[in-house]
Amino acid sequence: MSRRRKLLVPEARKAMDELKAKVAETNNPEEAKFEIAKEEGVPLEHGYNGLLTARQAGKTGGKLGGQMVSELIKMAKENLNKNNR
Repeated sequence: MSRRRKLLVPEARKAMDELKAKVAETNNPEEAKFEIAKEEGVPLEHGYNGLLTARQAGKTGGKLGGQMVSELIKMAKENLNKNNR
């Protein structure tokens, strides 16, 4: 079951969706997980996916989330460097 975590700052949803689309190299954030799944060879479909193994589901969510965190860290470092000049 997919869960959508509640953001501490709800106004950040649009920016987070844009980041998700950016790291998945797609225009639509709703398609990001399907793009990652395709790259990883995971048979993720629209609708029911209860037959996926935990490993398959983790490959998709873990890679997408990990790339988002890496990008956020990179953005924070750039911002710190820019402010420290």
